[in-house]
Amino acid sequence: MKEFKVTRIHTEAKIKETYTDRELVILLKKPELKNSNFSHYRNWVIVNFLLATGCRSRTLVNIKLKDLDLENGFVTFCKVKNRRHQVIPLSKSINQILVEYLQYRQGEEDDYLFCNIYEKKLENEGLKSAIQRYNSKRGVNKSSAHLFRHTFAKKWILNGGDPYRLQKILGHSSMEIVKQYVNMFSEDLKQGFNSFNPLEEFIDNGQYINLSK
Repeated sequence: MKEFKVTRIHTEAKIKETYTDRELVILLKKPELKNSNFSHYRNWVIVNFLLATGCRSRTLVNIKLKDLDLENGFVTFCKVKNRRHQVIPLSKSINQILVEYLQYRQGEEDDYLFCNIYEKKLENEGLKSAIQRYNSKRGVNKSSAHLFRHTFAKKWILNGGDPYRLQKILGHSSMEIVKQYVNMFSEDLKQGFNSFNPLEEFIDNGQYINLSK
């Protein structure tokens, strides 16, 4: 056959759903360890980890204890979409949470970080069910682990994070997806825009400030 070009159909990207701040406050509240079983505590750690790293579900369930470097604050993702190992930093808070979690988790270097109640690997379906139960128990109707990835991206952008670093952390091969995030959350970016816009620093009530006085 002769080669021929196919025109790509451009569709408007739908705004990705994210967790609200109110929902995050509910989900991130630490359970009382003396009144919680291991599964509920583990799920709380998972929720914190997903929000802190923006990683995919299949990446999370494949993390092993040996992939953590808590002394230097890094984690290595060996199971990622592009099949390349990815090393990303851990924030101070999630680092502390993991230190405490490992005191309960125990295990050997080759064990999976997040295990089921039988100390075996937590599979994708198990993770999905765990998030559903955890969120439902806390009164949050949304139950997708992947929403934490979208929420991470949105919060990163709204907090003034560098898009190029976001691309590396999320593991995207190009900036296209990151650009989609920026476009999707453009309305949110308007919030408080005047307070940090450089021009507004030199204008007061419509008049330019005279700095020569």
